[in-house]
Amino acid sequence: MKRCVVTGGAGFIGSHVAAALLQEGVEVLVIDNLFTGTELNFAAAAAVAPQKISLLRADIRESEARQAIAEFKPEGIFHLAAQMNVRASVQDPIFDASSNVLGTINMLEALSEAGGKFFATSSTGGAIYGEQSYFPADEEHPVHAECPYGVSKRCAEHYIEYFSRAKNFRGVALRFANVYGPRQNPKGEAGVVAIFSERILRGAELVINGTGEQTRDFVYVEDVVRACLLSVRDRTPKFLTYNVGTGRETSLNQLVSGMRVAWNDIRTPSDPEFSAVRNGPAMPGEQFRSVIAIDKINRELQWVPAISLEEGLRRTINSFR
Repeated sequence: MKRCVVTGGAGFIGSHVAAALLQEGVEVLVIDNLFTGTELNFAAAAAVAPQKISLLRADIRESEARQAIAEFKPEGIFHLAAQMNVRASVQDPIFDASSNVLGTINMLEALSEAGGKFFATSSTGGAIYGEQSYFPADEEHPVHAECPYGVSKRCAEHYIEYFSRAKNFRGVALRFANVYGPRQNPKGEAGVVAIFSERILRGAELVINGTGEQTRDFVYVEDVVRACLLSVRDRTPKFLTYNVGTGRETSLNQLVSGMRVAWNDIRTPSDPEFSAVRNGPAMPGEQFRSVIAIDKINRELQWVPAISLEEGLRRTINSFR
């Protein structure tokens, strides 16, 4: 690759993708409205190759973003900008659809106009499948999203499939599990590892919503970045969906236990003791079990997660110091 656009490149996952591309010598245009992202997220990578990265502060729905892509003429787009707050999608489904559907269409049109060869996007491996019929859920699992966020992500997938056929490029929907790691925002709704990490470092109480027996599939951001890059090595024009997770089901109670072990491994005498833990009220409408199968991406792209949950938790907590 020589030139790529990363939308949401100042955010959590996007900044890691942008940094990985820079390390490979790729010229990167980051498009981000900086609503939740920050230039600090890719500052270290940009300092090594400042001539290779530029930032356009713009919304993915705006004509300015589309025009910039047309002028940049990238080989492809890693589309990681999104409205990803489930509760916000319930409260304002119009805004959710505007960002996740109309924003995606605008970027697809931009890629077509620029003559690009691939479009890889962050979809969701939890909200799309809803309450699972079987575990782990593969890509053929029935889709019955239970929130507008899941609906908008599925709708975006349909548009990518259409454009990849109509415009003859490779479209990839990467259905992420619960991604965690350095730079994740601890102030949002998502990202329990980031939220707990920040509170552990302050010695603040950890609150588990409900019993803590609800499960998730936690995948480290470095592994997710590898999946993103691998998914577009082959430029054969077609539409593909891949689950990106670990296939490992972890309860929140198990997660807290793992974070306790990780903290005890890395804490210094000046650091606070591990935070107290209590159970709060369950979140209404929250999925109880969620874990996705990764056989397809392993078989077709030879991708497997390399970072264990134990190692990932140590790295993540350390990154919040």
